[in-house]
Amino acid sequence: MQTFTNETIDLTLLPKYEEVVLEKPHPNYWKVIIINLSVFLVIFGAFATSVLFLDESFTVNKWYLAGGFAVLAVVLFTLYRASFKKRGFALREKDIIYKHGIIAETTTIIPLNRIQHVALAEGAVSRIYGLATLQIFTAGGASGNVNIAGIAVEQAKTIKEALVKRIDLVEEQTQHA
Repeated sequence: MQTFTNETIDLTLLPKYEEVVLEKPHPNYWKVIIINLSVFLVIFGAFATSVLFLDESFTVNKWYLAGGFAVLAVVLFTLYRASFKKRGFALREKDIIYKHGIIAETTTIIPLNRIQHVALAEGAVSRIYGLATLQIFTAGGASGNVNIAGIAVEQAKTIKEALVKRIDLVEEQTQHA
């Protein structure tokens, strides 16, 4: 019979994930963000214009609203740019790290043996720039899933294949256990 132990772990001896150098999204991903955000702002602006300028009963100075819309656009572009600069990921021997967020910074570390499925998604604009989103699905449900956008398609395929091989290896080991 095996003796039960439950020793305290010295936290200073654990590897520091904060020290890992993260790979940034491809520079063309910023162009994808700009295009997507611009399309959203054009559609939103056209809708707002049709409602505000065509409705004669609307009494607020419409130029204040146009100025507000311009300020909103600048704020959105600034926030997206800051968010773009903060993103990063790293594939390590036993896990994958993904960091994002500007106000609330989130670092997700997924052990490779918890990954159940990996998919590659290419949006219409991303495809033009040769970029993809790596979708990683875990045993932890939706809260553990990660979408890493802005990866060059060939690199994303390579990472996907490495993760799929790891999934197959884990499944093979559990079947023989």
